[in-house]
Amino acid sequence: MTDPPKPIGERNYQQFAERYAAAVETKAHNAYYERPATLSLLPDVAGLRILDAGCGPGIYSEWLLQRGALVVACDVTPQMVAITKRRLGIQEKPEEQRVKVYQADITQPLNFADDGSFDLVLCPLVLDNIADWHPVFAEFVRVLHSGGRFVFSCGNPTADFIYTQSKQLTLGNYFEVEQFTMEWRGFGEPYPVVTSYRRSWQAVLNPLIEAGFVLEQILEPQPTEQFRLTDPVGYAKLMCEPGFLCIRARKP
Repeated sequence: MTDPPKPIGERNYQQFAERYAAAVETKAHNAYYERPATLSLLPDVAGLRILDAGCGPGIYSEWLLQRGALVVACDVTPQMVAITKRRLGIQEKPEEQRVKVYQADITQPLNFADDGSFDLVLCPLVLDNIADWHPVFAEFVRVLHSGGRFVFSCGNPTADFIYTQSKQLTLGNYFEVEQFTMEWRGFGEPYPVVTSYRRSWQAVLNPLIEAGFVLEQILEPQPTEQFRLTDPVGYAKLMCEPGFLCIRARKP
């Protein structure tokens, strides 16, 4: 009997987890573009119980803990779970931590989380690895209490369609959720081959609505001044074109 295939997110990041963790601390598209935009959608997190869903190398979890949040983090990739635990010092004094870290696939039931147990779910740059968002959002609704918020970032549908069309990475049907594969060249060699999904605006927003969320804010970010100092060419482009998308929604 063969083992079931690993989730796409795990297959993507197990190739270069340590390189990714080292790079995104200061990589312009992460540190000076997506991350400040996503964080701008968060309330004061002190005392809030937050699910960092798809925590990657734990940068967001660390930020949240430094500001007084109680954090439960999870990721599908074992290497990322290990990196997050190392970053947060969990191996040293786990009994003193305000954080728990699990290996978990967010497309499956989050059995470690009770109904209504979180004030906020944070899911940055994770959902592009997932074809069907409906079960994911339904589970986030379950674990949030009434009034709890959901903040996530993903590829901008307009930008993703234009890019995949220009590179002939998909069949080019805007209305379909399309899988594509490409090399990521920003993390050193050997270049990881990463599989993602692009989708239309309606395929971003309708799963939120159908899960019962109330949309609060849509942010199509522009890069920060630090991005300009790091990558002036990329800065000029992203000041005029979309790249990422950040959304905040609320459970009624």
